[in-house]
Amino acid sequence: MARRIDVTGAGGVRLAAWEFSDPPKPEAEPTAVPGVLLLHGLMGRASHWASTARWLAERYRAVALDQRGHGRSEKPPEAAFTREAYVEDAEAALEQLGLAPAVLVGHAMGALTAWQLAAKRPDLVRGLVVCDMRASALGAASQREWADWFRSWPVPFATLADVRKWFGEDDPRVERPSPSRGDFFAEIMREAADGWRPVFEQEQMLRTRESWVYDAHWEELAQVRCPALVVRGLDGELGRAEAQEMVRVLPLGEYAEVADAGHLVHYDQPAAWRGVVEPFLDGVFGG
Repeated sequence: MARRIDVTGAGGVRLAAWEFSDPPKPEAEPTAVPGVLLLHGLMGRASHWASTARWLAERYRAVALDQRGHGRSEKPPEAAFTREAYVEDAEAALEQLGLAPAVLVGHAMGALTAWQLAAKRPDLVRGLVVCDMRASALGAASQREWADWFRSWPVPFATLADVRKWFGEDDPRVERPSPSRGDFFAEIMREAADGWRPVFEQEQMLRTRESWVYDAHWEELAQVRCPALVVRGLDGELGRAEAQEMVRVLPLGEYAEVADAGHLVHYDQPAAWRGVVEPFLDGVFGG
């Protein structure tokens, strides 16, 4: 089952948080269950974490957040799409959901939000999982490439099968067929009168992305004082040298690499993803 919990984020933006498991039994003491907050990447949504959240829920209270502009959360055109806004949203979610001190598990953009929040509010964060996110600035050319890529999408898609085929096979950014990538993008589409379209506004995604295209985030990484696991897919966007430098900069950093995985590590290799994350959580929570 999926249970929605409403959260009020920065500037009053309404956010949707989700639990993908049965609610706790009435006699259970909720404060005794360690908390995990799952933060998706750019264009993603909370449901991308559903399988991870279910195995986490065997031992923890795992909540996935639809971040502003994504999923079922609000997408007001006048809203801020700054780093500060995203971090304040995650901070609000931890406090309003009663999860703190929690482990933050972030993919890509969500990982950056996680380590920035850990640097800002160490009292709220017990540990971090940073999945395939660079600390270095990507550069202006990257932003232009993304704008061109968005324009290349053949929207609206006639069917979800067309979505899966284009993003899994036909997208020029795909080096080899990737069914998991097709599934990932099918999850972020909604049915409109003329076909299937993304649930987000592309312009809001580009505005969000500016904060790591033009700015590096090594300083905040160095301020993280809790245990942190940096995970990369062997064929992901985070290179090995940079990932290992991130581990060196983190005061309590650890490193894990998942073979046969790209950027979408938890989609490409879910069993291997669990295999590196679960022992880390055991260590953080004293399991």
